[in-house]
Amino acid sequence: MTTRQPTAFESIPAIDIAPLFGSDVQAQQATAEALGRAAREVGFFYVINHGISEARQQALFDQTKRLFELPLQRKMDYYIGNSDNHRGYVPAGEEAPDPSKADAKEAFDLSFELPDDHPEVLAGTPMMGANVWPDIDGFAEDVYAYYQDVFNVGRALMGGFEQALGLEENALLSQVTEPPSQLRLIHYPFDPNATDAQGIGAHTDYECFTLLRPTAPGLEVMNGAGEWIDVPYREDALVVNIGDMLEIWTNGAFVATSHRVRKVKEERYSFPLFFAADYHSQVAPLPAMLAEGETPKYEPLAAGDHLWAQTIQTFNYLKKRLADGEIELPDGARGAGTLGQHARHKDEA
Repeated sequence: MTTRQPTAFESIPAIDIAPLFGSDVQAQQATAEALGRAAREVGFFYVINHGISEARQQALFDQTKRLFELPLQRKMDYYIGNSDNHRGYVPAGEEAPDPSKADAKEAFDLSFELPDDHPEVLAGTPMMGANVWPDIDGFAEDVYAYYQDVFNVGRALMGGFEQALGLEENALLSQVTEPPSQLRLIHYPFDPNATDAQGIGAHTDYECFTLLRPTAPGLEVMNGAGEWIDVPYREDALVVNIGDMLEIWTNGAFVATSHRVRKVKEERYSFPLFFAADYHSQVAPLPAMLAEGETPKYEPLAAGDHLWAQTIQTFNYLKKRLADGEIELPDGARGAGTLGQHARHKDEA
């Protein structure tokens, strides 16, 4: 199958995804085709009419603001380094996707919630289990309600991608039942000296794709020519970008698009949902994405092991556990930042 590399685009398309939730088959197919074009040619796009209510989003914003206004000592009661499944508060400097640049942000991480008696939790599967919830009235209820809504948007998009790729129904969705799909609540504090400084270094996302709800400008994406393009803020939209796992499943037809945050001067919040495959899913180029006799461009990887390996190489508390011999990198772990346009242009430099 012929793949199309991202173009030297200069803007980000917007796609109305309301038909994905309706019964009009023709409208669904047209939406799926639009999603496919955006994923192949840009790898970044807005989705509008996604169905998440303004009230739900506002509750998320309000609860997040309450959390980050707490004194640091209180927030550190929920420090992610105290968890055994990578959930909780991430102080500034803890995360380093680009080790040469400190990230000027704090965050709170949560994920798909499983009970303590779930088989994956009992087996000690990394990143699986219950969330860490701050002692803030209504926080867990409001934040997890948003999680469930945006997760459902992700499932609708995955179905749209199946149609766009000409795959059988549930070819991909069958791999998304109880995934370690992380929602991050990110806070960039006001910093008048942050002109032309990076908040998050250039990176691709490890999962299938990301659904982002920002509250201000600052996001940039790398196009096919290796140029950084601004992603203007839209209050009515979620921003979607393709991640590593869809790049591999589609044998490169969809590309994990590198992005970064820059020029963060004002106080800003950001809410990405990293839509992952189930932990034990095997991710390899799908036969339908290969021409007859074509050799796959990617080696297979285990979805959860890939996510866990990338996470270990990004968070300082996990790097220390690795150095101390408390944890190990999964077999065949890729190095950080080895997929996507950023890695390709870095290799060519």
